[in-house]
Amino acid sequence: MTIILIASLLCFSAFFSGSETALTATSRARMRSLEQKGSAAATSVIKLTEDKERLIGAILLGNNLVNILASALATSLFASLFPGGAGVAIATAVMTILVLVFAEVLPKTAAIAGPESFAMVVSRPMSVLVRIFAPVTAVVQFIVRNTLKAFGLDVSNQPVLSAHEELKGAIDLHHEEGSMEKEARDIIRGALELDDIEVEEIMIHRKNIEMLDIDTDNREIIEAVLQSKHTRIPLYKDEPDNIIGVLHAKDLLRALWANENAPDRIDMQALAMEPYFVPETTTLQEQLDAFKANQQHFALIVDEYGALQGLVTLEDILEEIVGEIEDEYDAPVVGVRKQPDGSVTVDGTVTIRDLNRMMDWRLPDEEAVTIAGLVIHEGRCIPDVGQVFSFFGYRFEVLKKRRNQVTSLKIVPVEA
Repeated sequence: MTIILIASLLCFSAFFSGSETALTATSRARMRSLEQKGSAAATSVIKLTEDKERLIGAILLGNNLVNILASALATSLFASLFPGGAGVAIATAVMTILVLVFAEVLPKTAAIAGPESFAMVVSRPMSVLVRIFAPVTAVVQFIVRNTLKAFGLDVSNQPVLSAHEELKGAIDLHHEEGSMEKEARDIIRGALELDDIEVEEIMIHRKNIEMLDIDTDNREIIEAVLQSKHTRIPLYKDEPDNIIGVLHAKDLLRALWANENAPDRIDMQALAMEPYFVPETTTLQEQLDAFKANQQHFALIVDEYGALQGLVTLEDILEEIVGEIEDEYDAPVVGVRKQPDGSVTVDGTVTIRDLNRMMDWRLPDEEAVTIAGLVIHEGRCIPDVGQVFSFFGYRFEVLKKRRNQVTSLKIVPVEA
């Protein structure tokens, strides 16, 4: 009878061990999908995993209870069979092997092989046990929290990963395991990161903006618009910071047609659209929502003093999700050139985000937008040609410089 009771307790221990692995490893997204298809077991799993602290407390309580009881019975049995200290030693060795193999490794291996199906099988009996053990686990939680608080560790409001962070972690894991292509990973991550990126990080800098002086002769403005690869051209008066409108090529074409191709009869200021300004701290998600709400595709970015910093378009934001969108007027993306020796030659104006995306690197972009800015920030100086820096697992060598601007760098992963 004692042997049968020990075997039964080991079965219970295996049940608790397998349940712990299955219920903590199961995908809540998968369970939610099954619940929507009418699975009552999936609903039970979701309810159990909503309060993981209480669930784990009940599992540990049950597991320790049956393991200790099984060990005590085994010790009593072997002590009666082998008088003296030999019985205790034999009981310890036998129970260690039995618990390790049949109550830990075996059930956990089975659970990890199919966590969703295992979790749905054990969810209902585990729900009953969680309710039975609830008073005891509540007392345990109270003691643990207050004991840790006495040592200065408050776990009552532990920060947890946001849903976005959990998704990004899962996506990266699937990509590393080879079950998700890099392109698909980049698209999903790009959509999830719109709230984390500000427009200044992807904007076209003011020095690269193609703009025209409103006081220029109309014929010259028309020629410049026709030669431009852009359909929207900012117009300024007196100085480039003073943007007074945005000229759309289609509006100009309609005006020329209406005025019988007479440039001098066109009022450029009246034809131009009202400029749309946004602060540099606007996130891409906020700007995307604003573009949709205002039916705009083009915004000028200003700093806290109202000075022009750059511009951002709807296409720029979409490219953060799907990658570069090139049409017949776009120049191919340049600035990153892989070398036969494993190094990469990069123009200083290339953004860190674009380089990370292209090379599948993890350079931080919190303190700088361009790769040159990152080197200047980390080096705490304006580097000279030939200077070499090593940080974040990469080696940066300055190849070219124009005045105070780093124009070309050679980057080598340290492990290479």
